[in-house]
Amino acid sequence: MGFQKKKPIFVTYKLYAMQTYTFLAFDLGATSGRSILATLTNGKLETKELTRFPNTIMPIHGKFYWNIYGLYDSLKEGMKAAAALNIKIDAIGIDTWGVDFVYVGKDGAFLGCPRAYRDPYTDGAPEAFFKLVPRKEVYERTGIQIMNFNSLYQLYAATQEGSSAIEAAERILFIPDALTYMLTGKMICEYTIASTSQFLNPINKQFDEKLLNAAGVKSSMLPEITHPGTVVGNITPALAEETGLGPVPVVAVAGHDTGSAIAAIPAENERFAYLSSGTWSLMGIEVIDPIISEASFEMNFTNEGGVDGTTRFLKNITGMWLLEQCRKEWEKEGTSYTYPTIVELASASEGFRCLVNPDHPSFANPVSMTQAIAQYCTSTGQPVPQNHSQYIRCIFDSLALKYREVLQKLQQVAPFQIEKLHIIGGGAQNKLLNQFTANAIGLPVVAGPSEATAIGNIMMQAKALGAVSDLLDMRSVIRQSITPTVFIPQDSTAWEMAYKKFLSVLK
Repeated sequence: MGFQKKKPIFVTYKLYAMQTYTFLAFDLGATSGRSILATLTNGKLETKELTRFPNTIMPIHGKFYWNIYGLYDSLKEGMKAAAALNIKIDAIGIDTWGVDFVYVGKDGAFLGCPRAYRDPYTDGAPEAFFKLVPRKEVYERTGIQIMNFNSLYQLYAATQEGSSAIEAAERILFIPDALTYMLTGKMICEYTIASTSQFLNPINKQFDEKLLNAAGVKSSMLPEITHPGTVVGNITPALAEETGLGPVPVVAVAGHDTGSAIAAIPAENERFAYLSSGTWSLMGIEVIDPIISEASFEMNFTNEGGVDGTTRFLKNITGMWLLEQCRKEWEKEGTSYTYPTIVELASASEGFRCLVNPDHPSFANPVSMTQAIAQYCTSTGQPVPQNHSQYIRCIFDSLALKYREVLQKLQQVAPFQIEKLHIIGGGAQNKLLNQFTANAIGLPVVAGPSEATAIGNIMMQAKALGAVSDLLDMRSVIRQSITPTVFIPQDSTAWEMAYKKFLSVLK
C-alpha cells in the first residue's frame, strides 16, 4: 500500500521532548462509556480511567432511542472529574459506535433523541431500497457491506414511516459529531463515522447524491466532511465555567470507535492484518485505496474510513458472543465461571471434538445458545458437547478456525503479503484463544493493546496538537508505551487437519 518511509524517532520528538500533554478521551460503546485521562511525555503514553457510565437503549411506544442528553451529562461528569485533578487539559476527543445519528432543527435544537440501530424499523428496509437502487450498485458506490441498520436504510425507513423529525430537520449529525456540537456549538461530519453510513463514496470521500435522494433526503442536510485530527473549536464558555476546565479545544478524532482502535495498532509496517476482538470481531487490513470488486462484493467485505488517508478493509465476524450467551445460561442455572476458570476448562478439554460456524444465522440471538450449538452439531453429524468445558472448547476452536477462513479471503485481495495478525481490544487478553488463533492461521499473533480504542482517540488528539506528525509516529509512541504479547504458531499438523474438518462442517 506504499507506506512512507519511517522517520527516526528522535525527529518526531525533538521539539517536544520536555513537554507534557494531557488529553481527555471519551470512548462510548453501545452499552457503556468511559472517560480516560492520558499524559504524553517524551514519547511515552500513560492512561487512567476517570469515570464509567451506562449507555442503555430507551424503548418508547415501540421505538428504540439513545438518551443523547444523558450521555451529555455523563461527558460533563467526566470533564468535572478531570478538572478536579487541577491539571491543564490540552484537548478532548470523542469516539462512539457507528451508523446512528441525530436530527437537528433550523434553530439548532435536537428534534428528539436519536433512534438506535437495534430499532426494528429497518427490518426489510434494504430489500425495499434495492428496488430503487440495485444491491450491487449500492455496494459499488460505497464499498460498504449490506446491513439493515446502516444509516442509509435508517433514513429510508424514517422517510417511509413519515417521521416528523426528518421532515423538519435542517441537519443530520452522527453521534460523536452531535456530542461535539453539544460541547462546542459547532457542527461537523467526521470522516470515519460518516464512512459507516453507506452513503459516502470512498473514492471521492463525498456523499452520494443518488443514494441520499433515493432515501428521501438531501446531501445539504449533512455538514462538510471533517477529517480526523482536526481541531473543531473550544468548549463553550458556559461549559468551560460549569466544568471548571476552561477553554479546552475539542478534536475530531476517528469518531468511529473501530477507526480509533485500528489507529492504535502498534504495527511497524503495512504487512499485517488486524482483529479487533470482543463480543463481535472485526478482521481486516489497512490499505490506501478501497477494495471494491466482484470478489469483495461476494465475500461481503466492507471499506470504512481510517486515519491519515487509510481505508479499513474488513469483515464483521461473530466473536465471543457465543460464549457470553452460554455463560448467561449457566449463571441462571447457578454456575458462574471466572475467566481464568474458563481458560482452564477449555485447556483441559479435548480439541476439535466438534466445530461450529460462529456466523451461522442460528447463533444470531437464540433463546438458548447451548441448544443452538447442540442442534448445529447434530445437523452436521458431529457429537454434541456433553459438559460446559466441551462447549467452551468448541467455541474457542471454532473462532480460531473462522479467523483463518476470513484471513485467507483477505489474503486473496490484499495488495501485500500478510505477515502477522495484530489482535486488539478486550480479546487481546485471552491468551488461550490468541494461541489457538496463531496455531490456526500459521502466523505470529501480536496481542495488545486491550485499550486500543481509547489510545487511538488520544493519539489523534496528539496529532491535532502537533505532538506527533502522522500515523507512523503515533504507532511509534504506542510501541514505546505498551508491551504486546507475541504468540508463535504451534501444532501445525493438528490444526491443519482441524481446518479441513471445519471447512467440511461449513459445507
